[in-house]
Amino acid sequence: MTDEPSKNIQVEFFAAYRDATGTGSLQMKTTADSADALFSELQRRFPALEAYTARKLAINDELKPWSSPIADGDRVLFFPPVAGG
Repeated sequence: MTDEPSKNIQVEFFAAYRDATGTGSLQMKTTADSADALFSELQRRFPALEAYTARKLAINDELKPWSSPIADGDRVLFFPPVAGG
């Protein structure tokens, strides 16, 4: 367990992630300190997300690395892998 203060964030899911979670967005409190830790928390909450490893994310509409910190009030967007041809 972490001593980090709780953060209020907006999470948005796209495409297969929306299907896996049953929602396009949610408001939540978290003590996760990075986007990767947040996704791990979401995988525990929505086990169907565990099937996905390759992915992209944006924080406040800017693509970021998974190690990026998250802060109170952030909007975190998760994008699943996209197949193309």
